[in-house]
Amino acid sequence: MNDAARPSPEALLKAARREARGRLKIFLGAAPGVGKTFEMLREGAELLRSGLDVVAGVVETHGRAETESLVAPFEVLPRSSIEHGAHTLAEFDIDAMLVRKPRVALIDEYAHTNAPGSRHPKRWQDIEELRDAGIDVLTTLNIQHVESLNDVVAGFTRVRVRETVPDAILDDADIEVVDLPSDELIERLKAGKVYVPQEATRALGHFFSKSNLSALRELALRRAAQTVDRHLLDHVESIGERGTWAAGERVVVAIGDQPGGEALIRAAKRLADALHATWTAVSVETPRNATLSADARERMADALKLATGLGATIVTVPARSVFDGLCAHILETRATAVVIGKSRRSWWFELRHGSVVDRLVRGLDGVAVHVVPVAEAASSKAELPTIRPPATRGMFIGFGLVTLTTIAAIGVQPLLGLNSIDLVYLLPVITTATLFGLRPSLVASVAAALAYNFFFLPPLYTFTIADPQNVVTLLVLVIVAIVASQLAGRLQREATIGARTATENAALAAFGQRLAAVSDQAGTATAVCEEVAHLLDVSTVLFARDGNRLVVIGASPENPSLGAIDMAAGEWAFDRGEVTGRDSGTLTASDWQFHPLETALGVLGVLGLAPNGRGDPVPADKRVLFTTLMGQAALAHERLTLEANAREVSALKQRDDLRVTLLSSIGHDLKTPLTAVVAAADELAAQHGASTTTATLKGEARRLRRVFDDLVEMTRIEAGALVVRREATDLTDAVAAAAQDLRAELTHHLLVLDVAPTLPLVEADPRMLHHVLINLLGNAAKFAAPGTSIRIHARRAHDGLTLAVLDDGPGLPQGRETTLFDRFTRVDGDDMSGGTGLGLAIVKGFADAMGLGVTARNRDEGGAVFEVIWPESSIRQSLPEEGQM
Repeated sequence: MNDAARPSPEALLKAARREARGRLKIFLGAAPGVGKTFEMLREGAELLRSGLDVVAGVVETHGRAETESLVAPFEVLPRSSIEHGAHTLAEFDIDAMLVRKPRVALIDEYAHTNAPGSRHPKRWQDIEELRDAGIDVLTTLNIQHVESLNDVVAGFTRVRVRETVPDAILDDADIEVVDLPSDELIERLKAGKVYVPQEATRALGHFFSKSNLSALRELALRRAAQTVDRHLLDHVESIGERGTWAAGERVVVAIGDQPGGEALIRAAKRLADALHATWTAVSVETPRNATLSADARERMADALKLATGLGATIVTVPARSVFDGLCAHILETRATAVVIGKSRRSWWFELRHGSVVDRLVRGLDGVAVHVVPVAEAASSKAELPTIRPPATRGMFIGFGLVTLTTIAAIGVQPLLGLNSIDLVYLLPVITTATLFGLRPSLVASVAAALAYNFFFLPPLYTFTIADPQNVVTLLVLVIVAIVASQLAGRLQREATIGARTATENAALAAFGQRLAAVSDQAGTATAVCEEVAHLLDVSTVLFARDGNRLVVIGASPENPSLGAIDMAAGEWAFDRGEVTGRDSGTLTASDWQFHPLETALGVLGVLGLAPNGRGDPVPADKRVLFTTLMGQAALAHERLTLEANAREVSALKQRDDLRVTLLSSIGHDLKTPLTAVVAAADELAAQHGASTTTATLKGEARRLRRVFDDLVEMTRIEAGALVVRREATDLTDAVAAAAQDLRAELTHHLLVLDVAPTLPLVEADPRMLHHVLINLLGNAAKFAAPGTSIRIHARRAHDGLTLAVLDDGPGLPQGRETTLFDRFTRVDGDDMSGGTGLGLAIVKGFADAMGLGVTARNRDEGGAVFEVIWPESSIRQSLPEEGQM
């Protein structure tokens, strides 16, 4: 414990790598509106005033005047235009920044997803490349974008963000929490400083409720504290400092063979939860473990299993003693608290073995030691003591070795002399201790002392010792023999542990190689069953799901005997993901014990074990080995499933390409003659006057042309051949143009245009937007009954602008709101109206190409509503001031 501290080589390498790159500082906020961009610009301005070269790469001001004023002092790099099929998007120009190479770059929105066709899919990857080039970066991030917290935030806000950053990136950054009390942020919302006032009330009732903001603030502060703790540990390890340096709590619970291990685990779990700390369950493997009874091993295995279920990290530390192993692990992990049990021991036991608890309290500085009294379990008191058969064979062999040594010593005494004979007697004692353990070696040591006294110490052939000096010699011989036998026995036990560990590691390596060599389900199942049966000395069977029933895909030995209860237990394990059967809590009448192969794809199989004799199918000392085998088996089956899915995807892609080619060919080949038919119908009507026949011909020809136009547009969307030409578009003009083109279809409906001319201009491709509106209005006219109204409504929102088409028709089928935009999807009545199922798919394709959102839902008062949504970035005019709203 007092050895000189040495810097950690890993920490030094990590620090060197960090110094060789640009530094990253993240302004972390709990929610939008707390002032992250403001703080980033303020610090950038301070760096600029201090003489550093600072350049703004991306700064999102969101129209806030005070933020825009802070951008003025900086050089702002223009954004690059990314062409991806029909897309033309403005993104951060990483190449321009690398050429400019300032000392510090300001890049907003760390979690942003780049446009398709960019060098990196994520902005954080752009920033990593800048850091590799030696550029320091200041950036902003909200807590809900952290990968590990994404599900947590979605759980209480009911909002899931799709843009996330890996946690490992944050551990390499400097983090500054930009915090704002919940009440103050709510006041900013109400004042329209975050969103427009009309939307602030809605936001306050959802994401920006006070309870949500408080929880988000806590998450942000905790995540920042974790990063600070990690940086602190890296620093103290790089300089070799001792101590816990506890910026964050770390709990270790020591698991031994004494009863009450489960109580220790639960106490450690409660402590870790109270401290919001990570915790580890440690089992120290000493030479004494080889002498533990089956009950003791079972207790340790059960405690570790419970710790795994409660979320602890499981660690097994080989060491000479429990104290040494615990101390080494505590110092390595810099734990701040240790939970350990203390049972009632006799004074004689503690005199011989000492107290681990007392040594920890005296030897650990700055570590809280939580001692949990562990009483002997009631069942353990009633247990009969373990009766071990005497090592008779070893004792006889040890006695024989002493006899042979005596004969040899009598023969060589004239050459060696009396003073060297006592050393010769150490040979049979050490040999016996090495081969047979402690007790036979003690018998051998006593026999050696008596033989040396009887044959070599005067008076000879008696057990009387005349010379007091010989008494000392005899006692030293006995003591040396006992100590040597103890050391030899300990070395034997340590060698046994090492050999067993090496054997298990070699078996796991061979098992992994065998699984990697097979590429089919039958071969994998056979490999799993045979290896598990060999290593655990059990019978094995492996089930997989085939339709609605389980089938045997592997067994060792073949043709296992399975009854109805066994199959029911296997079904339960597959369906519930629980261990069932023998020695479990479910269907214990089964002779087999079933373990599910759980993967990220779900349960892919069930492995059944049946012991060849009596006892547990998985012995306590082999549970760690079995868990590792199960993990490798599950990964192998997961790999097979993913490979099969990849082959299916490849086949589907080939069929899809063929379908696209066919549709494109039909659309283009029939479009030309169909155009000629429409022209002929127009000429016929001009020459002979309008009639029912010519009107029908013209109407059906135009409808058929729209069908083929839809086919052509759909193939262009799927082929990525759309070219988007964005322009500043007035929605009033766009809606009027679409209504004019559909005047024939809208003749029997009341069209209500509710699009204010004061709305801001939006970015859109005029041709695509026209096609979107044509399809939405035509869809409404097709399903709404004659005489009903169709309304087009546009409104400004806090995060963009929404254009809605509302009808008084029968509404959308329940649960089909999202699938309506799939290709060739039709609803009831579509066949009668001549629908192809492509109109809404084209709407979705064009909207995606322009960067717009599109949704469909039922109206509360009846009918359907389709919405086209422009994000804030696609609106050309800024919002009016609060007083003008």
